[in-house]
Amino acid sequence: MEKNERPAREQKLARLPALLLPWYDENRRDLPWRENTNPYRVWVSEIMLQQTRVEAAKEHYIRFVRALPDVYALAACPEEKLFKLWEGLGYYSRARNLQRAAKIAAERGFPQDADGWRTLPGVGSYTAGAVCSICFGQPTPAVDGNVVRVLSRLLGDGRPQAALRPAFERELAPAYPRVRCGDFTQSLMELGATVCLPASPLCTACPLLSLCKTKSDALPAREKKAERRKTAVTLLLFSDGERLALCKRREGVLRGMYGFFCIETSLSEKEAGDFLSAAGLSSFRIGAPARHKHVFTHIEWEMAAYPVSLPAGGAEAGEGAPFDPAGALRLPEELLPEGCAHSLFADLGWFSRGYVKSRLSLPSAFRWALAHVPPAAH
Repeated sequence: MEKNERPAREQKLARLPALLLPWYDENRRDLPWRENTNPYRVWVSEIMLQQTRVEAAKEHYIRFVRALPDVYALAACPEEKLFKLWEGLGYYSRARNLQRAAKIAAERGFPQDADGWRTLPGVGSYTAGAVCSICFGQPTPAVDGNVVRVLSRLLGDGRPQAALRPAFERELAPAYPRVRCGDFTQSLMELGATVCLPASPLCTACPLLSLCKTKSDALPAREKKAERRKTAVTLLLFSDGERLALCKRREGVLRGMYGFFCIETSLSEKEAGDFLSAAGLSSFRIGAPARHKHVFTHIEWEMAAYPVSLPAGGAEAGEGAPFDPAGALRLPEELLPEGCAHSLFADLGWFSRGYVKSRLSLPSAFRWALAHVPPAAH
């Protein structure tokens, strides 16, 4: 950006509050986290909205704050319950960081400025700016993808998005009004979410139309995304009729989350059956696979899930009882299939269907396979 461009940009940005705040008053959506400016609630909503659409987050947010109404409840929440409340939002590291930060805030209190918020786990410049402007009325910009889109088009700025975020944070701060800082922050987000859309923006309905240099979807500059790594994944859906076998993943993507026995390689039905026989299972029935593609940010799983029926076991043993079908062996590691992240079946435990549904959180990468678990006996 040339030095002689700065005064014109500053003047344009200085006009935003007068144009956006009346528009926001008339057009703001009724969202549950806007009911009050409690720092806990605003912070939870902002973490949920990272990489999650507003409509998808609304019901999760309501359920979450009913179960965990304050930072002390979140800090003390058992991990299993936390993940169940988070189920469906994905990116479970956000929930882990949320609880880590809650434990700090429960002990020390919430920070009162953006620098303090940025010291909490999982809180970056955007979340710190959003909380401090909305909750504390501070002129701290919160520049997310929506705001980058609005300002890049408004100013005709074609620089890469990675350069725009810190630049817009610096330039926006002097434009904040003396009052209603939080509403100004939200008006920019709202405009990007409802009018200045990624494709086919509603320019004629935009309160900034007269100021906008672009008046199209030509900006911001598109970033070339890294190609996803594709991985074949085989799931074994063990069931004894009333129960199913799950384990916590020890490593890699979704580490610490419950899932089905998972082998990160492709196995045919015969190869899967041969593996189970070699492991010492003599009484099982394997079915045809269900197939599914699951996309993570940088990885794509091509999945095959084999239903495996086993003889009825001891349902009275309790939730999480060790998986120990008759005859199962502990194979040496060199005989495990490539990509098998388990010590054979030692990581697996039995859980009733009702318990899984009501108490355990299954990531969406595994949750789809529940419909293909061998049915309960009648």
